[in-house]
This record gives sequence, C-alpha cells and structure tokens, in this order.
Amino acid sequence: MNHPRVAIALFLATTAGGAIAAAPPFETPARVAYLVDLSSGAELLAKDADRPMPPASMAKMMTSEVAFELIKSGQLPLSKMCTVRPETWRAWHSQGSTMFLSVNESVSVENLLHGIVTLSGNDASVVLAECIAGTEQAFAAQMNALAKRLGMTNSRFCNSTGWPDEGCTVTTARDLAKLARASIERHPKLYKQFYGQPSFSWGKTLGSGQNITQANRNPILGRVSGADGLKTGHTEEAGYGFTGSAEQNGRRLVMVLAGLDSFNGRADESVKLMSWGFNAWQSRPLVAANAAIGEAQVQLGAAATVPLVAPRAIAVTYPAGAVGGEPKLRIAYNGPIKAPIAKGAEIAQLIVTTPDGTVQRMPLVAAEAVEEAGFFGRLWLGLKQLVGLA
Repeated sequence: MNHPRVAIALFLATTAGGAIAAAPPFETPARVAYLVDLSSGAELLAKDADRPMPPASMAKMMTSEVAFELIKSGQLPLSKMCTVRPETWRAWHSQGSTMFLSVNESVSVENLLHGIVTLSGNDASVVLAECIAGTEQAFAAQMNALAKRLGMTNSRFCNSTGWPDEGCTVTTARDLAKLARASIERHPKLYKQFYGQPSFSWGKTLGSGQNITQANRNPILGRVSGADGLKTGHTEEAGYGFTGSAEQNGRRLVMVLAGLDSFNGRADESVKLMSWGFNAWQSRPLVAANAAIGEAQVQLGAAATVPLVAPRAIAVTYPAGAVGGEPKLRIAYNGPIKAPIAKGAEIAQLIVTTPDGTVQRMPLVAAEAVEEAGFFGRLWLGLKQLVGLA
C-alpha cells in the first residue's frame, strides 16, 4: 500500500461519527438504539444516538469507571474498607435497587463494586462515592472530569446513581458506548472480574438471617453467546434501557438501547439487536496489533517523521454475504504534527473504504517518541525551509 507523506485533512465520503454500512434494516420500538463493532469502529445501527437522555442506572458505569481508573493507578486498593454512614443508609436503604447494606457496616471497595455492577445498588454507589471523594458532589466532579477525558462530549453527571435529578444528569447512547469501550479496553482484568457475574450475595434477611442473593439484571447474559456486560437502567422518566456487550470469535460489539416501556421489552430487544449485529454482519481482519502502517510528518521535531502503528488488531466490517473488491486504505491526520510526540499517542486515523462505499475509521498511534528539536535543529530546519529543501 502506498502511504501518503503529507497530511490528509479531509477524505471524501467520511462523516463525523463514522458511516453506517448497508445491511438489512433493524426496526426497534426503542426511542434510542446504537450498535458499534469495536473491532472496526463501524456503526451498525444509530437511531437518535446523540439524543440527550437520562441514563438512569447506566450512570453507574461511570461510577465504576472512576473506581477502575483509581485502582489501576494504585490510588484505590480493592481491599480498602468503606463505612456506611447512617445518613447514607437512611437515604438509600429502600430507595430503588439496593445492596442491602447496614448502618455503620464496613465494606470493601471490591464488594461495593460487585454491589454496583451486579446488583445496581444505589446504596453501594453512594457509599463508594463518599469513600473515594468525601461527598457525592465531589465524586460527581470526578465523573465529569473522566467523561471529558474519554470524549463523552454530550454527558453530564450530577450523582453516582443515575437517580432522577430534574435533568441534571444527562448523556447519549454514543457517549455510553464510549464509556463501555473504556471499561472493556482500558481495564480488561477489572472488567472481567466485575462485569458478567450472574449473581451476588450480600446482606441478611430479617428473621431467618439467610443470605440475600440477587441475580444480575443483564438481559443478554446466558441468552447471547459471549455476553459479559454491562448495565441496565430504569426510571419512570427514562424508561427501560441497557448498555450491553458481547464477544464472539474475537469480534466485540457494544449496544445501547433506551426508552423502552417494559422489562420484557428491554430483554427481547437487547437479544434481538445483539444477535442481529453478529448475524447480519461479518468482520474481516486487516492489520495485526502493533503492525507498521505508515508515517506522519512532524513539525519542529528531532525527527522529520514518526512511524504509525495500529494500537490493536484492526478489522473491517461488511454486511454478511457481501461480495466485491478489496477495501481502499488511506491515512488521515491534521499535520504536520507538532513535536513533542509521546510514544503511543493517537495522532492519525486509518480510513478504510469498503467496496460498497462504507467508510470506517480506526486509530493509529506514534510508534516512538519524538522530542522537540533543539536550537540548532530548529535553525537547520528553518534554513532547509528557506531554500526549499524541507
């Protein structure tokens, strides 16, 4: 493949969010529906994917993600004990979904995460938020800071539970899919540890004192092969929603449904959409992880160019049974890219156009660091530009 050495700012037929390839239509009564193939970045379905909406308990994905980030950085041990304040217990012991925590009980971060992810416990969410940040309001600020870093440009979090708050907490299906992807790809071990558990036991029944075991509400667990996440949500305001993921044969899909009117409707539509994603589409490997793709020009750097590599295995998604020629590949970036450039920084995209005209965009990263040129280096670059050699 012939890779360009100059920046390609625009590419014909691209769209801001990636194109939706031609395939048999999927009709759903959900007000909002979104399905993306993480192996290629291809959007397989987008119905009002940028429509602002209350996330309900799907907001707890961000509560967990904040904790995952802190655990990964070594700032939050899974073994850290958190205390259930009497005020928190009074507010949340019977308000919506609960982990059945007790007043003044000490609970580890690990168990609270199980209570949040598997049981959707509002009490667990608030206890963890207070344990991490002191107050739920301060924790919400951390949620919003992380949302900004993840590119969730249309989201705002005002509490740790997703409980109705007069429209303060809001997100979109596309942003929830970005959040799901972050949990899956940035924290694979924690994702596997906490998501996809069929049930969790905590608390005791009154009288007999038996353990309380609650099942995971995830509607695709056990019904779709490879299903392992993520989170349901329901309030009167939001209706029934679900952000889910499954992996089959190395191909992972993430889906978001929202605005359904019943528990059973959410379950049926979730299974239908995920099954359609795997059956109506096929994925073809293109590039292995860490494979060299091309290079990008560098401005005022110690090197004139930087090699580009794929940060993960890259595939292209086609409608099932599609035939045609080879996909066309191009590299796009806004450049020259100003030094310094960190190794692993995402600085370009691989633009893949399939024979049917579908455009899919995949990230490319710097294979090595490029430092700023020193004084004499910049002087030499200036002279080269002056005489037309650069």
